[in-house]
Amino acid sequence: MASPPRRLSSLLYSLLPSSLAPIPLFHALPIYPLLLSSVFSPSLSRSLSSSMAPELQQDGETLPQNNNTYASDHEALHKTKVTVVGSGNWGSVAAKLIASNTLRLSSFHDEVRMWVFEETLPSGEKLTDAINRNNENVKYLPGIKLGKNVVADPDLDNAVNGANMLVFVTPHQFMEGICKRLVGKIKGDVEAISLIKGMEVKMEGPCMISTLISEQLGINCCVLMGANIANEIALEKFSEATVGYRENRAIAEKWVHLFSTPYFIVTPVQDVEGVELCGTLKNVVAIAAGFVDGLEMGNNTKAAIMRIGLREMKAFSKMLFSSVKDSTFFESCGVADLITTCLGGRNRKVAEAFARSGGKRSFDELEAEMLQGQKLQGVSTAKEVYEVLSHRGWLEFFPLFATVHEICIGSLPPSAIVEHSERKPEL
Repeated sequence: MASPPRRLSSLLYSLLPSSLAPIPLFHALPIYPLLLSSVFSPSLSRSLSSSMAPELQQDGETLPQNNNTYASDHEALHKTKVTVVGSGNWGSVAAKLIASNTLRLSSFHDEVRMWVFEETLPSGEKLTDAINRNNENVKYLPGIKLGKNVVADPDLDNAVNGANMLVFVTPHQFMEGICKRLVGKIKGDVEAISLIKGMEVKMEGPCMISTLISEQLGINCCVLMGANIANEIALEKFSEATVGYRENRAIAEKWVHLFSTPYFIVTPVQDVEGVELCGTLKNVVAIAAGFVDGLEMGNNTKAAIMRIGLREMKAFSKMLFSSVKDSTFFESCGVADLITTCLGGRNRKVAEAFARSGGKRSFDELEAEMLQGQKLQGVSTAKEVYEVLSHRGWLEFFPLFATVHEICIGSLPPSAIVEHSERKPEL
């Protein structure tokens, strides 16, 4: 079928309701005759309808198929299914955002599957059953309705079955095991996005989580990072985020449509490693900010730590990946995420308690007591960053990163967080 003239195409797009806007022109063609009937003469509309209607062969006779039925079947066949792999605090908020949009955007299936690592609640009820019965994650995001089209599923294979878009949002230390379970069960045309802040450190060097997903599962993987404290987004307070993509801008825009709401603004940036490293490294700086708060060193000291931290984030990222762009650090995933995490995130909160105890209470103990099952990322990331720095002989260039890890393992007291400034490395 020949493409409609450019002017006609533009007119038809202007007539489409917003819910149909994401559908490519060739997908939307079957419904255009319905729109034309209100613009052009009835005879022209009928003529166009009959010329577009597909035909069926039956007993040697050509029968025109009902155009409305065809449009409905064609649309259903091409709807995109979304699965969220992870159901913690941030994973539940991601499911809420996505579920509100799959109902609104006709190119997506309404139902959003959310894989849940099954747990038994104190009441004896399974977490999955509680989520589906209450329409909320009663353990990790209590009091927030996720959307009736969110379905919790404890079976990972079943949760991802048939999905076209996978959203990974679990603690980064679990991702290698999850990927191994999914090998051979994901088609190559599936698109993925990682909301995970962290990285794997192997003998050959650091491996970003998006790279791990791509290499293990053979699929493209974007990333989403930003100044996103989950509980605030759950309450629909205004926030921003950044989608990092490699080459396909159209895929990035599809992720933008899937996550964006009036209170959650998403911007695409062609810099996967830069966006992902910002989201990963800011947790290390947030640990340092927590030490400053616990020792009551004041806002001037905290601002200095944040500035030095941003400097080391940028230097580390560009030394690992020359493709990282300077401009990425001024996106939501960069300086904005650093600020909000150092002011209010869980890493800052637990590090403050660690410093108040003089380093006598371990991070594991504090995590179990303060986070109700959620996981810290900053401590494990600090260890992984330290391993990279040590292996490559870069420790002297990153005194803040090195000091955070040494405090976390008890080699230095929390007060050492400001003593690193005596060293003046040339990056």
